[in-house]
Amino acid sequence: MAVTPPAAPSAPAPALAALPVRAAVPAPPPEAAFTARPPAAVSGPAVSPAGEEAGSGDRGGGVVRLAGPVPGVLAHRYAALPPPLRVALAALRLEVLLGDPRDAANPYSLPALTSAGSARSASSAGSAASAGSAGAGEGWDGRAGVLLTAAGLGQVCAADQRVRALRPLLRRDLALGHAAGRWGGPGMPSARRVRGQDGESCPVFSAVPAALLGPAALVAAAGSVLRQAALTVAGRGSGEPALRQWQPVLAAAFADLLACESLTCVALRRPAAPAPGPGAGPGLLGAVAGYVVPTVLADVLAQLGLVLAECGHGPASTGGGMLAKLTGDLPLAGVDAAGAAHWQARLARNLPALAAEEPRTAHRGPLPAPFRLADPPAPAGGIAAAGEQEDGHTPDGHEPGRLAPDGHTPDGHEPGGHGVGGDSVVLSGLLRAGAARADGADTGRAALGALARRLLTEQRALRRPCRTAGADPGAVAARALADRQALLWLAAAVLGVREAADDGRGLFLGGTHWALLALSGIAGRLGVPLPGPAPDPRAPVWAELAGRVRSGVDCDVYATRLLW
Repeated sequence: MAVTPPAAPSAPAPALAALPVRAAVPAPPPEAAFTARPPAAVSGPAVSPAGEEAGSGDRGGGVVRLAGPVPGVLAHRYAALPPPLRVALAALRLEVLLGDPRDAANPYSLPALTSAGSARSASSAGSAASAGSAGAGEGWDGRAGVLLTAAGLGQVCAADQRVRALRPLLRRDLALGHAAGRWGGPGMPSARRVRGQDGESCPVFSAVPAALLGPAALVAAAGSVLRQAALTVAGRGSGEPALRQWQPVLAAAFADLLACESLTCVALRRPAAPAPGPGAGPGLLGAVAGYVVPTVLADVLAQLGLVLAECGHGPASTGGGMLAKLTGDLPLAGVDAAGAAHWQARLARNLPALAAEEPRTAHRGPLPAPFRLADPPAPAGGIAAAGEQEDGHTPDGHEPGRLAPDGHTPDGHEPGGHGVGGDSVVLSGLLRAGAARADGADTGRAALGALARRLLTEQRALRRPCRTAGADPGAVAARALADRQALLWLAAAVLGVREAADDGRGLFLGGTHWALLALSGIAGRLGVPLPGPAPDPRAPVWAELAGRVRSGVDCDVYATRLLW
């Protein structure tokens, strides 16, 4: 049967196929506060239709309004790092349209999606959820446009904010989320796949670069599996002491997940450089994310599988089924071993650029804009011209073309430094700056600074062999150097995102615990010894994870509050 999202009588939204019928939701009183979960008396949160801003019901017409005393406050209550209001509205609408993830009768619920684990493509998975539905096109590609248009995704153009708005779908199913990420906007079909001269596959219409769509979807989907495992350990740990041994394992998985999402967010927020050729691809940041995120999260998924199995969650359970479905869908999103090998080869061909010279001085003042996740979003490549917004300013609030007093652009780059070399200089400088500035009076900052300096020493040691290994990018030595350099870039992204979030508000992302745990994992993968005794960050990271799963907060860098 079909259900129509709430809309004004004069402009009803199109019906969405294969969604469960739910009772009408009354509009909340104006003073009602936004909560992470809907009240038990109603079946879903109240949401205005796409194209209507929150509070438009005050003008009449019977529009159902979002809960919240002031419309602008909703985005701040939606996440610790709030998105623009339009992005928060789109994500909330999409969450409502997808329905309760625990209701087995809902075709978009976790039990229903995991039961379709035999479907190994986005189209077949979508068809399994809505076979025979009329007016929605063929398979998932046809229905994605209807679903995302009703949610208002067509109004979100910046790549990083498009991923945030899509996250309710990304965290439910990797295949469906990856297919939806290729959608280009109202009236446009799902993005076609084209091949560059080096065999790279990229979407034509999508606002999210192809190299980053798979990693972004994988991070969100892996976060859902982590939540299932953490819910089990946190809920039964007090009564079953044997389960407490998995708390440090889940804490490390949480830190790895935050590290991978930090790198992905930085790459999504960085304006794309003009491609020098048809197969030039997204630049080094996209290639690093395309390689290192699937590689690191493969270890995370293996650990989560062990935890779920030891907790009695086999393939027939929701958590085990989610993990099995996610593992089977990795090739569809290009985040399996073959996809990672493709991007590793790209990095091996660019080893001299990966090991570029450090700037003479570390970055001072504000961090580059891509690391400041709480700032206005950067435009997506190919969507906004010259990185400008409607008010004629760049996303970080500066006039385009204006240089800072030190001769750099406001985001910390040299003029014209958006290419391959610009990426390398920024991240190299951040790693050096992290080593210099992370040191402090408290033990956590001192340990983080010592570890950053150890990784900086490793980066310097790799510079000379990287300059010569690029002559034979297919050699085993070149691929090993590419692996080490990608991990060092991941560490630089962690340092930059953590420092940008350390703005005095006491955010978990701005603390040292998760960064120290993530960098310790990176050092372990590199075989770099840890620099002396340091406080164990696993207990506070686990406390944060357990608190999030108990209070309905997502396992993402933004600390997004969940509706269901």
